[in-house]
Amino acid sequence: MKKLGLLFLYLIQFSCTGEAQKKLNGVSFVASREKAAQKHVDEIMKIHANSAAVMPFGFIRDINSPEIIFDTDRQWFGETKKGAKQYIELLRANGIQVMLKPQIWVWRGEFTGTIMMKSEAEWKQLENTYDKFILTFAKLAQETKTPILCIGTELEKFVENRPEYWKGLIKRIRAAYDGKLTYAANWDEYKRTPFWNQLDYIGIDAYFPLSEAETPSVEELRTGWKPWKEKMMEVSMKNEKPVLFTEFGYRSMDYTAKKPWLVDRNEEGVNLEAQVNAKKAIFAEFWNEEWFAGGYVWKWFIQHDTSGGMEDNRFTPQNKPAQEVIAEQYKMYSN
Repeated sequence: MKKLGLLFLYLIQFSCTGEAQKKLNGVSFVASREKAAQKHVDEIMKIHANSAAVMPFGFIRDINSPEIIFDTDRQWFGETKKGAKQYIELLRANGIQVMLKPQIWVWRGEFTGTIMMKSEAEWKQLENTYDKFILTFAKLAQETKTPILCIGTELEKFVENRPEYWKGLIKRIRAAYDGKLTYAANWDEYKRTPFWNQLDYIGIDAYFPLSEAETPSVEELRTGWKPWKEKMMEVSMKNEKPVLFTEFGYRSMDYTAKKPWLVDRNEEGVNLEAQVNAKKAIFAEFWNEEWFAGGYVWKWFIQHDTSGGMEDNRFTPQNKPAQEVIAEQYKMYSN
């Protein structure tokens, strides 16, 4: 009864602020070699997206390296500060709000959640370079009046080993930027993230395993969501913050919901129906929830005409049946 009472009070709080009815219907707008053009934004608007994640990048040599390289002339245009600013300004001119989501890429694709220093001196060096990286983009977010800033993506070991650094970092970011903050925790990390009470959204990259079926039905997938969904709601209630899917998506392949985080170029067959069903299930389970703020589809390339397609088994929904599912859903929840 106590749990139900807390939930009731929490939902009343959301309803009174008017936040419950608004959803961030977003796409992860992938950085490109080229500038974004109006034709690229037009394709986002066709699916009724009202938000886009702009993702500049910093690079680390390996998981034990404390040096982040970023904003250099060797990077693609969209990965730099200049490129991020151009993307933000064009999106904003079209009425699409932005979540600025600076990310770290470890060479050879090693998982960022395993970044781990070998000494106190190296941890300090990593902290100093991460400060420079994220504060550069916090200042850009302030300059461009970007409404949401994501302060990190899937950095579990960094957060776990240096919690006081992160709490101090959030204060330094708040001093430079007055918009809303989130952090993109991996699906199996978010329950241990120690600083949700300092942020505005509980950010989750929502690659939860849901089904081991080759082509799971919508109902099978919705059943698979139930235990994960309850835990998310509990974390949301505890921290009195809405959940935001900083990334969500499924590949158009067999067994898409078994290990949805897979990015390897495996030989699983193209399965457009599985991707469609997974999208329908996540929308049905979350977009009506008061404690859920919305999410960003992973991923959307700016060169729409040459992206995705019926023979592609990667994450993008572009030029696939899943694109129409997203468009229909986002149209219903457009504000």
